[in-house]
Amino acid sequence: MSEICMGFDFGMKKIGIAIGQSITGTANPLVIITAKDGQPDWVALEKIVKQWQPNKFIVGLPINMDGTASEMSSKAEKFARRLTGRYDIPHQTWDERLTSFEAKEFANPDELVDAIAAKLILESYFREWQQN
Repeated sequence: MSEICMGFDFGMKKIGIAIGQSITGTANPLVIITAKDGQPDWVALEKIVKQWQPNKFIVGLPINMDGTASEMSSKAEKFARRLTGRYDIPHQTWDERLTSFEAKEFANPDELVDAIAAKLILESYFREWQQN
């Protein structure tokens, strides 16, 4: 069964968003929304969720290179729980190690690096999902 998933690269000041579908295993960067101390612009996010109507949220989980939770991990998990609570759409967190670094390699300085990172998070999730 195909899922439409919305991916998030969570940050305290901005949150990158991408959309993708499991059947193709591909995703596209959408937009970056602002956040204040990790709280997203819920009005902007509401419009995006209504427009795309995802079946699942995939939130990048910032894990340290040694596999331990980072300081941002609990904040990203809290954001994921809030998404599910607000929109009644299930979420899954996903290891995002190196996605921001990789996104910077793909993007020009004026491009949506955080949204590209969200795209990479989603595509990583799809690759794993397709293998299982």
